[in-house]
Amino acid sequence: MKDNIILDKSFSFSVRVVNLYKYLCAEKREYVLSKQLLRSGTSIGANINEAQAGQSKADFIAKMAIASKEARESKYWIELLIKTDYLNIDDTHTKSLQNDIEEIIKLLTSIVKSSQGKSNV
Repeated sequence: MKDNIILDKSFSFSVRVVNLYKYLCAEKREYVLSKQLLRSGTSIGANINEAQAGQSKADFIAKMAIASKEARESKYWIELLIKTDYLNIDDTHTKSLQNDIEEIIKLLTSIVKSSQGKSNV
């Protein structure tokens, strides 16, 4: 079976977000921002997965565009968690999480743009 980089990266990111959510609830007693990140962060992979079974090229593009929006929202929540001192900007895990979401955003932007270029949508 062929590797699907965006599927793999988004799934790994979802796992990291779930674990971060558990940490923020248990250790920092933070429930609101982390819940928002949990929703958007796990939604990325769900939409990418759904796009794989898209009924048409337009359906595929729409689902990938939603995944892209969710990725940008996730980036926002991560930045807000940093600015409100729930996450430490200097922490290796935080930097890695930021790098992961940046990479996912770039991949999704590229996929959506190239897919739109190949279709008449």
